[in-house]
Amino acid sequence: MRNNADSSYPSFPMPPALNLRLLKQTASLVLALFVLNFALTFHNVWPTLAITTRFELSVEIAILVLVLAVFFHFRRRIRPALLLSLAAVLTLMTLARYVEVTAPALFGRRVNLYWDARYLPHVTEMLAESTHPLLLVLFIAGALLLLGLIFTALYFSLRRLTRGFARPLEFRLLCSLMAALTFAYFMGHLNQPVHTLKYYSLPLSLTYWQQVQFINSVMANEAGDVIPDQGSLGDYDLSALEGSDVIVQFIESYGATAFDNPTLAYSIGPALENFTNSIRETERRVVSAFVEAPTFGGNSWLSHSSFMTGLDINHLSTYNLLMTQNRTTLSDKFSTRGFRPVALMPGLRADWPEGAFYGFESIYGAEEINYQGPEFGWWRIPDQFSMQKMHELEFAVQPRDPLFMLFTSITPHMPFRPTPPYQPDWDRLLSDKPYDEEAVQNALDLLPEWTNLQPAYAGTLNYTFAYLSGYLSRHADDDFVWVILGDHQPPASVSGQDVRWDVPVHIVSDRNEIIESLLDSGFVEGLQPEPAPLSKIYLLPDILLSAFSSRP
Repeated sequence: MRNNADSSYPSFPMPPALNLRLLKQTASLVLALFVLNFALTFHNVWPTLAITTRFELSVEIAILVLVLAVFFHFRRRIRPALLLSLAAVLTLMTLARYVEVTAPALFGRRVNLYWDARYLPHVTEMLAESTHPLLLVLFIAGALLLLGLIFTALYFSLRRLTRGFARPLEFRLLCSLMAALTFAYFMGHLNQPVHTLKYYSLPLSLTYWQQVQFINSVMANEAGDVIPDQGSLGDYDLSALEGSDVIVQFIESYGATAFDNPTLAYSIGPALENFTNSIRETERRVVSAFVEAPTFGGNSWLSHSSFMTGLDINHLSTYNLLMTQNRTTLSDKFSTRGFRPVALMPGLRADWPEGAFYGFESIYGAEEINYQGPEFGWWRIPDQFSMQKMHELEFAVQPRDPLFMLFTSITPHMPFRPTPPYQPDWDRLLSDKPYDEEAVQNALDLLPEWTNLQPAYAGTLNYTFAYLSGYLSRHADDDFVWVILGDHQPPASVSGQDVRWDVPVHIVSDRNEIIESLLDSGFVEGLQPEPAPLSKIYLLPDILLSAFSSRP
């Protein structure tokens, strides 16, 4: 009788070569699925240009794999041309995903195709002119190389998946897995105990389909929003001004973050203190508040038009419709009271049809002020020069009517460098050589650090308050009321994520009656506003006009 130990069944271990082959197949399949899924689900590493994964799922990739599997089932092959086309489409979708997740980190808002596409050439030109040529060439070469790598990775991932369709076990496994993922995604839209949607990234195709629908609706009716029949600009006599000039100056990108962010507040603190001293030494007072802007990180004209009309203009479609209408503006209000309305817009390089809507008698763009000095970045013209040139063209002219001037500054515009040097000799600004060569070179050598824009932003605000202080001291005896406010917060790469949309407003005047009226309206003495916003920006003109008029 045989021993039980001898009756054990023989084992047939898997050959090492076959075991290694299966391991490679599994690894390559997992890698291919990861690459395809990552291409449409990655997220931004705020506030940089880098990306990371949150291990979310893409229902679009699941559906694509299912469709390819069905196609293979009936045709028994998938041509390389089809895979190349799909890889190209996925490459474009990957770029769209990058824009989708990066724009909020840099600009504080999502991209809108209708709003932003028309400005892409101008933004590209601005970035090209503010970047060193060698860096620009390296960037373009790197971008093309990266695009090639993305396309290659997507193509070979698709190729690996479709080759696996020829193996029955792998084919059934992929179909089952992709079907389950697709089913779980759509079930997540129902009221189920298990909320599966939290495991999925928002489909990119859905986002851009909504953008296409928006564009279609705008093309059918240019304004999706209804503009009120009347603005909030009441009937005021402006008697408290007693003939004072009124300067309304929008400081580009001047937002609440200049006060809320401790690092920025510390950096610009000395410049604000110097400005306060200049106000005090010229026997003037200043009151401040926050107001909520209708835009964030860009689209300054929405704030400009809201302020000038007393209307809540918070969409470009509304703005475009507004420009076709006949509305009462602040220029009209001041003009009827004997003021000459003028606009100083140094960033204006072409015809500006909207100027007729606002009712300005004169508009001073880049051509009219004729800057002959060195160019500082894409915007070229230093705000200090614009201020001095305007004084020569309008304020120094005597006799004249009182002025209502709108000044839209450009120096504190992203990327905030190169920042012009402050010139203490204001008369020299109008000469052919407004700066020493060393000062110019030092300014031009400071290029923007795209991953750390806060120092450049602080520097451009320091420059701004330096020339504001200098102008006050230089014109200590001039009779004007100066309204200084921001148009929007700087991009989110400077201000931070999910921050408020408020901007500071300061009113400088030596007329105590106006200052006291503004204090009664909620302003506070000094340059530091109360944390809570006083109002929205479109309601601010009524507050100012009331303070500029006789009190009941």
